[in-house]
Amino acid sequence: MAESKKILVDNRKAWHDYEILETVEAGLVLTGTEIKSLRAGRGNLRDSYARVDNGEIWVHNMHISPFEQGNRANVDPLRIRKALLHSGEIHRMLVKTREKGYAIIPTKIYLENRRAKIELALARGKRQFDKRDAIAEREMNREKERALKHDRD
Repeated sequence: MAESKKILVDNRKAWHDYEILETVEAGLVLTGTEIKSLRAGRGNLRDSYARVDNGEIWVHNMHISPFEQGNRANVDPLRIRKALLHSGEIHRMLVKTREKGYAIIPTKIYLENRRAKIELALARGKRQFDKRDAIAEREMNREKERALKHDRD
């Protein structure tokens, strides 16, 4: 049986604003209208983050637009949603986030075998000069690739 993985929402800005140290896959508790809205591509992870409360991971500020045909079954677009992880992984994330500067950031939501999954990243915030260094390094690599391509031609 082939595993199907379809990315619904991607948080590209997280890779710019944070230094991603490790990622973990978690299940995501959603309602029926929320999953329909995500399948239509109407989700946003831009300012979202996750927290550990009472031994559970909760995702805050994740925006899922109300489903157009959802009528009263729709829920609040910014409600707090639960992520499903093993207790050992939750404890490991909790210990890491207690260190200064670490946070749990959602990087993408995808469907895997018809189940909604969220990729949570343990991240450390970049400072402004770190961002400039990353941009300069990326530009330098592009110039190298162009020069190599030009030499091959």
